[in-house]
Amino acid sequence: MNNAANRAGASLREALDYEPQTLRFGTSGRRGEVVHLSQLEVYINALAEIEYLQSLPRSAGGIAPGDPFYFACDLRPSSTAYVAAQGGRGELAQAIQQAMMDAGMRPVYLGQIPTPALTYYALQQGYGSIMVTGSHIPFDRNGYKTNSARGELLKQDEAPINQRVEQVRRRLYEQPFSASPFDAHGRFKGGHQELVAETSAARTAYLKRYTDFFDAGGLRGMKLAVYQHSAVGRDLLVEILAALGAEVAPMGRTGHFVPIDTENIDQERLDEIQSLVVELESQKGPVDAVVSLDGDSDRPLILAVEHPGGAPRLRFFGGDLVGMVVAEYLGADAVVVPISCNDAIDLGPLRQVLEPKTRIGSPQVIAGMQKALAKGKRRVCGWEANGGFLTGSDLQAGGRTLTALPTRDALLPILGALLAAGARRLSLSGLFDQLPRRFSRAALLKQFPRAASLEIIRRFSPAREGVTEIAYDPEPAMKDENGAVVPAPAAALAEACGFKTALEQVFDSGHGFGPVARINYTDGVRIHFRNGDIAHVRPSGNADELRIYAVADTQARADAVAQMGIQEPDGLLRRLAQNR
Repeated sequence: MNNAANRAGASLREALDYEPQTLRFGTSGRRGEVVHLSQLEVYINALAEIEYLQSLPRSAGGIAPGDPFYFACDLRPSSTAYVAAQGGRGELAQAIQQAMMDAGMRPVYLGQIPTPALTYYALQQGYGSIMVTGSHIPFDRNGYKTNSARGELLKQDEAPINQRVEQVRRRLYEQPFSASPFDAHGRFKGGHQELVAETSAARTAYLKRYTDFFDAGGLRGMKLAVYQHSAVGRDLLVEILAALGAEVAPMGRTGHFVPIDTENIDQERLDEIQSLVVELESQKGPVDAVVSLDGDSDRPLILAVEHPGGAPRLRFFGGDLVGMVVAEYLGADAVVVPISCNDAIDLGPLRQVLEPKTRIGSPQVIAGMQKALAKGKRRVCGWEANGGFLTGSDLQAGGRTLTALPTRDALLPILGALLAAGARRLSLSGLFDQLPRRFSRAALLKQFPRAASLEIIRRFSPAREGVTEIAYDPEPAMKDENGAVVPAPAAALAEACGFKTALEQVFDSGHGFGPVARINYTDGVRIHFRNGDIAHVRPSGNADELRIYAVADTQARADAVAQMGIQEPDGLLRRLAQNR
């Protein structure tokens, strides 16, 4: 223990025997390495967010002391237990529960359920909620995500919340250590705490959301494998598919946490799933598809199982393409997607209902859906490249209603894609082959310092305000988010020419790229080449990772661009970092 802890009158901050690492907002929620996630830091942030929600009017999603406040968690050990191998950190749910009680709320524990199941139930009840999850990010990280009584926190909420966090931090840090509930290591002095009694009401409501809307026999005749691994919604997925008539075979269930990034499924994981399919089919015969979820089950993984020559072969479908299939199936009259999505959407029938593209992250997509609703649109949905699908309005079909769920959901895109294929009497591959022939792949470099990622973006971005895109035709023209030309002095246009020259030195003809046609800055640096290739470079919002999103006219080329991006030690992303 820090010696200051033994000094009379020492404050909590003086007594801490570690240097606190603050939690920051990512693209959605707060996350960090478990070794730095003290219960104290989680408590500070959660308490501040709850106090912020209490300051809002009911019409803006506000809550009041005495209200129920719902929480749930995924299957990461640190969500509900101390983990010796992670610095003794953990019991994040317990820290959040205590914050709820200290803010005067009534904590209601909904168990280990998917993030969208928690959000759906809380919205139906009209109260706030928190999901304890690290989503898809590596096992050594965790975090949580707060919802108001109306839905996800939006970007405009972050600044006032962060101000309140600092107020709460000062208040707690200045407390005498002797009076603080936290010890020198940032854990509760009382040690392990029990969570309040669990209720299954949210799980039941989430299951009924789909079984009440879709026809009970809609998936009859399909044979599906569910790759369960450590997804918190793994059993729910099996139950719902079976309830809709599919023959379902679970496989790959694990007792340890498996981080799956559904927009960056790597070859090692695909090989593992392939082996499981081979084993399964040797026992039960051919299956039509493999479906799965990420850790907190708000992102889908959909793989067709093809049998050329008899042996099973997996075909991965990116979430941006899945979203297109599902939006058409649901009859959307407005769709909102982030800039990272496959540009096939610009070429097919959905281009007629496409809203302006947003920055990456569900809060950005939600804001876009709200704008569509304000314009009078009635069947509004959105999705991300990772496959998380959001509904901004209620949807009616056959006298039944699918209530709006403006948060990432994995079950709706899985069901929508499968049902769309069945309705058109096509295989999954046949269904996706109907889309415009544009193909995408995402990949990332792990352990890439965020500061270095941001420096890359800064170096290739214009300093001029209001510029969303630079088009080279062949001279540079700067444009705003509506496509209008932004007047620019000669120096700014010369800088734009410099971007093109520098990028073409990295993305050169030796790697198969054509000249740069335009660069979009909605989120990161998205480079369009005259040969049709797209390479989009963007730092992760919540981890030391640098991502590349590739789009091309063939899957092989998209795969190649993504692989060239992350190749070590001298791939495209590394060369960007070195190019000065």
